Amino acid sequence: MSGRTAEAAPTGRAQQTDVDELIAQYDEELPQRTLTRRLDLGVGIVCFVVSLFVLNQVFFPLRQGNQFYLMWFLAFVLPLVFICYRPGFGRKAEAADRAAEATEQARAASPGDGADAKISAGATSATSGKKKRAKNDNPSIIDWVLVVGTFLTCAYPVLPFFSGGFNEFLNRQGSLTTLDVVMGGVLLLLILEATRRTTGLILPIFCIVFFLYSYYGAYIPVNWPGSHAGQNFDQIVNALYNDASGFYGIPLDVAATYIVLFTIYGAVLDKTGAASFFIDLSFSLFKKSKAAPGRTVALSGFLLGTVSGSGTATAVSLGAVTWPVLKKAGYPKENAGGMLAASGIGAILSPPTLGAAAFIIAELLNVSYGLVLLWAVVPTLLYYLGIFLAIEIDSRKIEVDYVPPPGLRSWPIFKRGFYHFISLGIIVVFLALGMAPFKAVVYATLVGIGFGIIEIILARLGEPATILRAVWDVFYGALSTGIRSVLPVTSVCAAAGIIVSTITKTGLGQVISDILIKGAQAFSDDPTVILILTCIFAAVAVTVLGLAVPVTASFIISWVIVGPALITLGVPEAAAAMFIFYYAVLSEVSPPTALAAVASSAITGGRVIATMWQACKYAIPAFLVPLAFTFTAEGAALVAQGGFIGAVWTFLVSAFAVAALAAGAGGWILRRAGWPERILCFLAAGALLYLQPLSMMVGFAALALAVVIHLILRRKPAAASATGTAVRTTASAKDEVATTEIGTGESDDEPPSTGTPAGTN
Repeated sequence: MSGRTAEAAPTGRAQQTDVDELIAQYDEELPQRTLTRRLDLGVGIVCFVVSLFVLNQVFFPLRQGNQFYLMWFLAFVLPLVFICYRPGFGRKAEAADRAAEATEQARAASPGDGADAKISAGATSATSGKKKRAKNDNPSIIDWVLVVGTFLTCAYPVLPFFSGGFNEFLNRQGSLTTLDVVMGGVLLLLILEATRRTTGLILPIFCIVFFLYSYYGAYIPVNWPGSHAGQNFDQIVNALYNDASGFYGIPLDVAATYIVLFTIYGAVLDKTGAASFFIDLSFSLFKKSKAAPGRTVALSGFLLGTVSGSGTATAVSLGAVTWPVLKKAGYPKENAGGMLAASGIGAILSPPTLGAAAFIIAELLNVSYGLVLLWAVVPTLLYYLGIFLAIEIDSRKIEVDYVPPPGLRSWPIFKRGFYHFISLGIIVVFLALGMAPFKAVVYATLVGIGFGIIEIILARLGEPATILRAVWDVFYGALSTGIRSVLPVTSVCAAAGIIVSTITKTGLGQVISDILIKGAQAFSDDPTVILILTCIFAAVAVTVLGLAVPVTASFIISWVIVGPALITLGVPEAAAAMFIFYYAVLSEVSPPTALAAVASSAITGGRVIATMWQACKYAIPAFLVPLAFTFTAEGAALVAQGGFIGAVWTFLVSAFAVAALAAGAGGWILRRAGWPERILCFLAAGALLYLQPLSMMVGFAALALAVVIHLILRRKPAAASATGTAVRTTASAKDEVATTEIGTGESDDEPPSTGTPAGTN
């Protein structure tokens, strides 16, 4: 299989980092158990069989229909959660505590080797903890009872000797038997427990609150918003368990038909060495630039998104390889960590394999996944344009010193792993031809496996036993890993069905939508102001919600609550969906619980909060550009809602806005920029993103004025030199005497001046 080339492989203690442990600690999902070898093998075999069942559904779907398939899928997958996940508590708070403890370890380390000592200590601690758990980390008797109970309650509707069979169960819709209600109630509790084990307490609490609202709605005064007739327990269970919504609604459907297949595809890429290939290629493409390490992080983050569907996992995997190079080049720990976090999160936003919520968008809006990819193209370009500009600015401010390793050539690296691009291209081409995404990704997976096998054979000619073992590792390992990776998503999607069903049955979504709009109307009666304020309120609401729950659940909840408000005010459905999707994703780089930044700081040894703010700085275009989708009809062209010409001109104008944002946030135009230029840049960015003729004129004028002021201030030292004016400032020796002479360009204690005026930021 592919491996890192000797020239590109970084050196340093960061290689000691246990990447899997860091991902497990800081990802959205809680870490899995360390099972004994025999039980781990058994779980792997079950996952492999479930993968074959999922693949069979793609080409030979079950005759009884999609709901029948979802019931069996949940019956096979959900019990594995109680085997693979511990009954512990906490998620983001636990990760933050670990990060704080790790930071203290870093501070206690020697000054010259703080980061490396921290990484080594963290890896050692994680490894030792893993060994301790391995002795007694298998499921307890209670866990096995939950496994059996989960299978029985999930499979109950399709087992003839229990419920009378699938058709009989559906015929009882609206008039469930006592046993039906009991089984549905038990499954409700089991789904909440599975969700708690994989993602923490917050989402189950949300589900319980919505359940109570559905049950006690009749007790809310009639004249209060949100009052409804209320539902009894039988009605609620019927909606969740028997109806083609609830547990078996769109979220679980997407998890069982799209997400699981893409996780298998990502596992295939990982097993065939795509990650190392993408990083090596990125290094080789930028080897002549001093900013090469930073540029590599951005490009590799985009490419690694095809391997990992998690922004945090991408940031950690990328950081374990690139941090030693970033450190050697002179990047501060916090800047490097922020860069890793922002680049990792960008992977979820980038075609052709967006995050899980993108598949839900396609289902909710009843459009093809290929169209959703098209909507994401321009925002992705703007996102990475912002990151690249911020990296360029930092490379100049920090004065990085990067010397590429000798012999690092792009063409040999490309020849080694070009087939990874072929499998990605197959997805794009087949989607463009109108093929269903679950079929397109299966074909891409087969191509990836095929090329991986060819590479294995060529690398191990004359070793048939080794070849067979390696081929089996790719095939079996990818299918098994794909199912394991989808366990948390399955739990989240089943739990999200509780919230969606409640909102649909009670009309709560429209109520909250009206509250948002009325809140905006309290400030102004102008329709434009109302739309702008509603969008800002919605952005804050989605971001805050994302701090508490995973991206997929955050999008689902926000769509049914915030989406109607945006659509009521005239925002196109596509623009509203992408708006919510982006803010749901950005919660992973939003303080104070930015998991991607916490994970990155664990790699670099930087301060956690400072790393979070650096990540925000790099990702700032992503926080503002989505507002442009919704503020104006022209802005919707950024998500392909205004034709090709509209997409082109809005992209160009927005690119200037992103450049202004990068200059303002980074404090650099041609050199360090003062606050007058930075404020003008921020104003220019805001005006340009409104994408109206008058505002764009104001924006370009503000940007031009910022550049002019910057050029004038930059030339002041030269003018002062021409007139022979000299300025000398002397302080007492106790206050660290500093003498600067502008007229001659010399200083008593400093090297010749570079022409930068004294006191410039």
